[in-house]
Amino acid sequence: MPKNYPTERIRNFSIIAHIDHGKSTLADRFLDIATPGDGRKKQEQRLDSMDLERERGITIKAAAVSLELKIKGQDYLLNLIDTPGHVDFAYEVEKSLQACEGALLLIDAAQGIQAQTVANAMLALEQDMEVMPVFNKIDLPHARPDEIAQELEHVLLLESEGVLHCSAKTGKGVPAIIDEIVERIPAPKGDPKAPLRALIFDAAYDEYRGVIVYLRIVDGIIRKRDLVHMIGADANYEVLELGRYTPEPKPCDELHPGEVGYLISNIKELGDIRVGDTITVNKGERAEVLAGYREPQPMVWCGIYPVQSKDFEDLRTALDTLKLNDSSIIFEPETSEALGFGFRCGFLGLLHMEIAQERLERESGIDIVQTAPTVPYQILLTDGTTRDIHRPGDLPDPTQYNEVREPIVTSHILVPTDCIGPIMSLCSERRGVFLKQEHLSANRVMLTWDLPLAEVIYDFYDKLKSGTKGYGTMNFDEPRFFAANLVKMRILVNEVEADALSVICHADDAQRRGRAVLQVLRKEIPRHQFKVPLQAAVGGKILARETISALSKNVTAKCYGGDITRKRKLLEKQKEGKKRMKSIGSVEVPQKAFLAVLRTD
Repeated sequence: MPKNYPTERIRNFSIIAHIDHGKSTLADRFLDIATPGDGRKKQEQRLDSMDLERERGITIKAAAVSLELKIKGQDYLLNLIDTPGHVDFAYEVEKSLQACEGALLLIDAAQGIQAQTVANAMLALEQDMEVMPVFNKIDLPHARPDEIAQELEHVLLLESEGVLHCSAKTGKGVPAIIDEIVERIPAPKGDPKAPLRALIFDAAYDEYRGVIVYLRIVDGIIRKRDLVHMIGADANYEVLELGRYTPEPKPCDELHPGEVGYLISNIKELGDIRVGDTITVNKGERAEVLAGYREPQPMVWCGIYPVQSKDFEDLRTALDTLKLNDSSIIFEPETSEALGFGFRCGFLGLLHMEIAQERLERESGIDIVQTAPTVPYQILLTDGTTRDIHRPGDLPDPTQYNEVREPIVTSHILVPTDCIGPIMSLCSERRGVFLKQEHLSANRVMLTWDLPLAEVIYDFYDKLKSGTKGYGTMNFDEPRFFAANLVKMRILVNEVEADALSVICHADDAQRRGRAVLQVLRKEIPRHQFKVPLQAAVGGKILARETISALSKNVTAKCYGGDITRKRKLLEKQKEGKKRMKSIGSVEVPQKAFLAVLRTD
């Protein structure tokens, strides 16, 4: 049975860094020191438990683990939270930091400070945490620690004197980091005699045991068989099991202030658990509510529909289960004439959207269709109020609003100095506004631009990597809304609007995008017995048109010679028949045509 530790012997810390700077590998070395077991059973990235994380080689979910270590002759409990590095999962980092008192800022000694290094360091500094810079991959032949130490002082204003050096791959320098964690990261503050107060910082669903809640004890003591109250959900539960992850779940009888662990309580209703909620006692003096987390602001919206309409309720359950584990997903029901019943879902970025879609398909076994991703817009109505728009179909008649506002993000782009020209051109093409240029060292520069989010989410990152030979990185702040010349572009098939293909775009770009969509549709929609016009329109103005020619039968084949009026009579009869067919016929747009258009977007 794990023992409990006094708060002065507990340290809660997180590892934050840019992608591929070695966070999960360093966590492995900490685990090797804490649990020296059978080497044959070991695997790399032990905290990346999800199949998707292993396949892609990235961390998607923050993972907590408790390390029991003897340091300088005394027993300590180190609670480590390994966090993702990708910009789309910054919300996971922010949540994890609120359960910690300090953070290891891991920096690749060869690549130096990157865009997410800056972003994650700022998140930690804003919360007045102790930030310990650590240079990883110090054993690489092209490591340049002295140059990066100057960048650290210049960009993050952190002293380079106390920087620790290590190689997470070989384990060199890792014991020294553990000693420094105990010295420099403050112990948690908490009163064991105060009423119970615990923060829910994550949750997961197990089909045999119900909801597993991950919590950080702030004040008081939680014991097995206690009756606890969840303030936000206004629900009471009995604690059936408590424990810590080491990294396997290890049950214990009680958790004290400063400790991080899990709670199982026969919770079957997914809606009763809210990440950021406060747990307190059911009877007696109740604690005050903790600050919790800010609501995530989705950057990208798309429609998710089941291929089989009978799977709609199963999709709702799958989304509820996914939201429990990933609280940054937002969804609401919607309908589409083309795709039927589905959900409008909000994500923090394109990678987040892609990961969520893949998890939905794997974990629920439902085949889903996803519409083109769009960014959120705001409209200023004629009565002076504003309204959020998450899909083109919600945009009202132009007489009802004064302006449409699009999200603008301040982007920090780190590039080599010899790549400034191509990136400046790229940002200008994407309607960007240049703000400043800051030299971090002789070879690297940080460019700051205001860019429309709609221009960033599609292929901007690919173009950035191409223009910088793979060395460019980027991070962007939360969006702000500004008025722009935006229009709703409608796609008409045989003069009937296809609602799933409508988009909101800049007026200067509408014709190009409309023509691209029509060219794809023309190839994908099968030919009919009559001509099918395809049109891209803004308001009442047609911007582009393509025509699917009619299938025709040679009705004059049986006429051998003779008077020309016989042939004319047959052709006129055919023409009348096609005209009548067009007036009563309808054009079905096949599913594969929608998917082909969405892929081009």
